Order: sequence, then C-alpha cells, then structure tokens
Amino acid sequence: MCGIIGYAGTRNASKIGVECLKKLEYRGYDSWGCAVNSNKKIHVFKQVGKIGMFSEDLKLPDARIGILHTRWATHGGVTQINAHPHISQNKKIAVVHNGIIENYQVIRDELKKKGYKFVSQTDTEVVPHLIEDNMNQGLSFQEAFRKAILSLEGRYALVAMHSDEEILLAARRGSPLVLGIGKDEMFISSDIPAFLNYTNKVILLDDNELAIVSKDVKILDILSNKVKAKNITKIEWTVEQSDKNGFDHFMLKEILEQKYTLSTAIQPNIKNIEEVALMIKKARGTFFVGCGTAGKVCLTGTYLFSRIANMHVNFSIGSEFPEYHHFVKPETLLIAVSQSGETADTLEAIEAAQSKKAKVVSIVNAVGSTMTRVSDKHILVNAGPEKCVASTKVTTSQIAILTQLAYSIAGKTKEGQFLLKRTSEEVSNMLNPEFLKKIKETAFKLKNHESVYIIGRGLNYPVALEAAIKLQEVPYIHAEGFAGGELKHGPLALISEGVPVIVIVANDETKKDILSNAMEVKARGGLILGISPQNDEVFDLHIQVPDVGNASPIVNLIPIQLLSYYISIAKGQNPDYLRNLAKSVTVK
Repeated sequence: MCGIIGYAGTRNASKIGVECLKKLEYRGYDSWGCAVNSNKKIHVFKQVGKIGMFSEDLKLPDARIGILHTRWATHGGVTQINAHPHISQNKKIAVVHNGIIENYQVIRDELKKKGYKFVSQTDTEVVPHLIEDNMNQGLSFQEAFRKAILSLEGRYALVAMHSDEEILLAARRGSPLVLGIGKDEMFISSDIPAFLNYTNKVILLDDNELAIVSKDVKILDILSNKVKAKNITKIEWTVEQSDKNGFDHFMLKEILEQKYTLSTAIQPNIKNIEEVALMIKKARGTFFVGCGTAGKVCLTGTYLFSRIANMHVNFSIGSEFPEYHHFVKPETLLIAVSQSGETADTLEAIEAAQSKKAKVVSIVNAVGSTMTRVSDKHILVNAGPEKCVASTKVTTSQIAILTQLAYSIAGKTKEGQFLLKRTSEEVSNMLNPEFLKKIKETAFKLKNHESVYIIGRGLNYPVALEAAIKLQEVPYIHAEGFAGGELKHGPLALISEGVPVIVIVANDETKKDILSNAMEVKARGGLILGISPQNDEVFDLHIQVPDVGNASPIVNLIPIQLLSYYISIAKGQNPDYLRNLAKSVTVK
C-alpha cells in the first residue's frame, strides 16, 4: 500500500529519498510528498499524481535528514492537502504514515477542543498534533512520540521528525517497516528493494518497537521503554532482481521468470516442507487461509490435498476466518499464504488462531515479513522480488509448494519432486517466442470484449477463479470464473452470441465433463478459447499447454497471466500499476 522512506546520513535527503521512493511505485499510490529538516526548519513538498510524471526541481533545500511518502487514499480524497507528510500546528513536526488509525476521530475531537486546527481529511494529521500537544506538556520529542503511539488504535507504520532534532523516530504495529544500515547513513522503508542500491543489511522492526535513527540506530520497546537488542540481517536479493532488466514492464519479466522460480521454490525447501507435512499430520483440523490471489492458491490446495493425500483441509479467505474461531482449538493448524507476508486480513486470521493457542505456518515470499516472524514456522517461496501489483511468479510457486506438501503427506516426496522438476522444465520450454506470439494474437482478439467468463473443474476450478481476478485487475475486463457444472444453475443466462468463454482443461477425470460444458456454451453462441494439452473441435481458439498431471493448475494459469498482460498492453494501459489497487494490502 502506501510507501514510506526515511533517510538520515551524509547525502542530500530529498534527492536520495526520491530515488528510493521511486522503487516503491509498484505498491500503488495516488499522491506523494517529501519533508526535509534544514537549518532547524521543516520544508515540505507535496504533489498529486505519479513521481515519474514530475520532472521539476522539488525546490527543497539541501538537507541530511528527510521523510517521504506515497499515499493510497483511505481517509480523505486524492488532494495535495491530504498527501503526506503532515505537519504539526507549530510547523516543527512532520509525520508520514501507512495504515489506519481507528480511533483518530476521538483524538481529533479532543485536540480540536484544545484549539488545534486541522487542514486535511486524513486520520494521519492527528499524529503530529498529538506529538506537539505532548511536547507542550514538557515531554521530549522522543517521549512525546512514544506517548502518542501508545494512544493509537489500529495498524500503522509511522516515521516522524522534529525541526530541532537530527533524528528520525519510527514505530510500527501491523504494517511493515524495515531499517537499512548503510555506511554513515540509515534508511527507513516499507520495503527492502527501496534501498537495495545502497545496502543489503537490514534490521526488521517488530510490532511495538520504536527506532531512534540518526547515523546509527537504537531500538526501544514502546511499552517498557527499555532498549532492545536487534540482529542485523543480510538480504540476498540483488539489485538486478528488483529492476526491469530491459523489460518494458515488471509483469512480463516476472511471468517469464517462472522458467526458474518453480525449482527455487521446491529444491531448497524440501526439509522445511517435510517438517510442515508432519505438523499437518499431527494437527486435528487444518485451515488454509489467504486473500485475493493467495486465497485461490489456498482453494487449489484443498483439491491437491484431497486428490494426492486423501486428506480434507478447510479453506477460508482471510477476512472471514475470524468467524470460524469457534472451531479453532490448540490442536488446529492454520497455514497462511501471502506474497508480502503483511496482508492485514491474513494477519488478523493468524491473531484469531493464536488467541486459541493454535499453531501457524506461513508460506510467503517476502524475507523478514511480519508473517515469518509471528508464525511458528514458515516456508519462503524464494521467487525474488515481485513488483507488479498482480501476482504471477509467486502464485505458481505457492501452488508448487502446496503440491509438494500434499505429496510429502502421502509419503511420496520423491514423486512430487520429480513432477515439479518436470513441470519446471515444461514451463521453460513453453515460454518461447512462438508461444508468446500466439498469446499476443489471442489477446488482440479479446481486447474489445466487455465481459469474459472462465470455467474449470476439479483442480482447475480455482484456476478459473484466479483467471477472473487477473482479467479484472490487469486489463479491467468484467470477468467471472465458474465451476463447469454450475453453468446450468444460472451463469448460462449470461451467454450470448460472441461472448468469450475460456475453458480450462486438464487430462484427468474432469476432461469429458468440462468439454461437455464448453459445448453447452458454444450451442448458445459463445466464443470458446480452450487452454489444454490437446486441441478439440469445440474450441474456436486454442492455447496448448503441457500435460503435467496434478501440476496442471500451474501450466494452465500462466497463459491467463500472459493474456491479461497483452490485453492490457493492447488497450494502452500500464499492467504494473493497477487502478484502485495496491501490491501489499496492509489495511482492512
């Protein structure tokens, strides 16, 4: 969601800060801003729109300390006034914030009674005023910030600076914040790639920790106000992994990286996967929980476990899981799936499970994310940075991990490894120039359609649901996914002459029935695009994929990812930055 940058060091804070902030553009935002501390005065620049569209000088003085922010509107419209940073009434304190302060209205009303004036519609503006009010009662900047934090409810990451102090103060609860340790300089950011050009040494802030940052750092426990020892972690991601490397868009780069990421998801993780498989065997009731695309991965997992391991696993989307807390016991196991490891709804599901003493395993891509730290065990997806808002390579790697888990539970670890190794090789062969050309040609045939429907059965029913998400979020097409057998229970009413229907077919026991469903659609005038290992007479268009048995969700999903990308390009849109959406959804 929102992106935060803080800098304290020997270089120009606004210049290096803007450079780092551009690395967070993938998170999604509608406005941005910068504040620097120069000669004991706060100087602010704020702008609606994209950083890349702004080429003018920020007209900020040279400074060695500053904070920057990209905003995705939650409280208040998209305006320059509502953009961060927000300033205290005495103009001495600047604050940037990611998250939602749930009790901001109560705090705002109390401050108004004391004579504080508010100029924005945001929840964030209460924070600098609250710090100022605490300082007016004789507290230091550091203690006033800590006291303000203790009065806030909700999830947040906050960074503040004061004109009379050469420090930054940072704190988090439920929203990501990480410190970068450079030579004679320090970075604060929502995400590691922002400062990878300068350092790969990081300190991962935990909830209820306060960082005091200048040219070095001190960490305090917010509740006890005592100093905490923190380890410095070395991040193995490279700058090249975080950049486009000659591609026009991150999305295409990340789709094509699936030639490699399936193998990096499995081979280094076999021991971890075997240990989690044992946890599942011992548990009395297992839940898969995720949101959006990760939720569709979880649903796929329930089919894989039934098919391969003869095991029932429960599924819930993250925001709904707390409603199942009545069934959660200490013997329950929750497996949380997330790209960022910071998804607010999934974190709340984890909290609900842990409140009942249940164990938690997370399957995530982001190194050092909150879920990796709060879970009893975690499996890293190892896909490298994924910057496009729409998840691609991480999704198929998560499916691969759940596939291997199912085989390991069934006592068929080697069989699973062999299948996924073969699938990785088949994907590498599939993603050739001719295949991309075929997808691009198909995309041009679909780009002017307002609606697309997708059907699948068995393992590929969740793929149909995820295909709909990809077509919704990337080229902005009205898309819906259905189980093939559900067509006759309502959705057939949507089919008319020329309406595209994507039919996902695997060489398994569902093949005959899903082709029959396709025939039902064609009889009503639908345009049939088949994604399958073999062509069929019912298809008007066909995209051939390898026959990989139980790994069919992986190979069937990749053409949908490419279709979404190329339709977006054909419509003149940017597939990396999606309308109204953000990469990491850290608010409820």
